[in-house]
Amino acid sequence: MQIIERIEPLRLALEEPRRGGKGIALVPTMGALHEGHLALVDRARERAHTVVMSLFVNPLQFGPNEDFARYPRDREGDARLAESRRVDFLFAPQPDELYRAGRAISVVPAALASRWDGASRPGHFTGVLTVVAKLFNIVQPDVAVFGQKDIQQAMLIRAMVRDLDFPIRVVVAPTVREKDGVALSSRNAYLSAVDRKRARVLSRALFAMRDAFDAGETSSAALETLGNTVVGAEPTVKLEYLAVMDAVSLEPAPIATAGTLVAIAARVGTTRLIDNIILGDPDPIG
Repeated sequence: MQIIERIEPLRLALEEPRRGGKGIALVPTMGALHEGHLALVDRARERAHTVVMSLFVNPLQFGPNEDFARYPRDREGDARLAESRRVDFLFAPQPDELYRAGRAISVVPAALASRWDGASRPGHFTGVLTVVAKLFNIVQPDVAVFGQKDIQQAMLIRAMVRDLDFPIRVVVAPTVREKDGVALSSRNAYLSAVDRKRARVLSRALFAMRDAFDAGETSSAALETLGNTVVGAEPTVKLEYLAVMDAVSLEPAPIATAGTLVAIAARVGTTRLIDNIILGDPDPIG
């Protein structure tokens, strides 16, 4: 595995695999790697000969009161994990390499970014789309792989690829979970032992809604009431939203069908966590 910090050396390094015509896959990350990230690498490896992982804590997607300064960073550990999963190139730029002085352009999403996570984190998705667009232009991958846990991000990136005509296939890989159901997240490292146990209520609520759907309940209102009741059993967990929605448009869905998304966001202690599941179909958006 080669670790590259600057744009032009990465472009030069990718010339040979690109000429070979066997495909290049990109896995964008902010580091603090865990098995969820490594599962994305496995998906990428299935679809391309060469895998590039980016390692960049993107300042543009953090609000003024968010956790940019304390976001977990472990470049050496991340490099070992990436190499263990056969990443070919680890792109680890400094902020001034991607965001040069005088930068004047951002990628600003439309209405889809204003609800759900966007309502809680104004400007977040502008930062996400701007850095992803830059990575797409730098790497020029055939395939890019993102995780289902960040479903709104993934759908916005798919919309950007469609609307700006990037010749890239966006793959959305299923969420990887701990044995107790908690979705893997770099931010889980912030949780105290007590809050880590409380965090299980997010997936319990989602699974209860899934089980009710499997038993025949299709009313979104009824499913949401059930989920809210489950979360309410942990009064210290502060729910931001729990909603049944279309998995692509992310518009509220009054009736749940196979392929409908159920998404949740909550604060557990001081840590904001998100999670979601797809009803009835294990991988409808991949």
